[in-house]
Amino acid sequence: MNITPARPGDVATLIAFREEAAAWLSRLGSDQWQRPYPTERLAAAIEAGSVFMVMDGDVTAATITLSPEAEEGLWTDEELAEPSLFVTKLTVGRTHSGQDLGGQVLNWACDRTYRGGGEWLRLDAWTTNEPLQRYYLLHGFEHVRTVREGGAVNGGPRVSGWLAQRPAAPTDHGFLDVAV
Repeated sequence: MNITPARPGDVATLIAFREEAAAWLSRLGSDQWQRPYPTERLAAAIEAGSVFMVMDGDVTAATITLSPEAEEGLWTDEELAEPSLFVTKLTVGRTHSGQDLGGQVLNWACDRTYRGGGEWLRLDAWTTNEPLQRYYLLHGFEHVRTVREGGAVNGGPRVSGWLAQRPAAPTDHGFLDVAV
């Protein structure tokens, strides 16, 4: 499998990919990703070079957004001063589930962070999705804290405020990285 940067023409594929993941999460009883993701935000992230696709031949197997920008209000100024990359929107297609492809993608992101001079690979996860939180812990992340206030519409509780980090390090991820 290859990892490649997403291109502007991939927006529709990535939106459909996210909708598939949202439907799957809903079937599991999670409210995660039930709001449509703004196409213009996805297009901007692609233009910034932050969105990557894992390709199994012509099939999109997974996607990840990896950015030096953190969501506002989650990390302290001291943490933000440390060189880090932030994982968002890691999604594995149902066609490739059960193979720990997400773990391989996280290893790739950790390796990419390290090669770019970063100290930490960081993420925020849905505060109510405990299985996802356990998944990240099993893949080398340490829980930092949970931010519950100050992020949702109308000042309500933050829905994605479970913060975790993993030290950047070289890893064997098994992909042909055409994103270099």
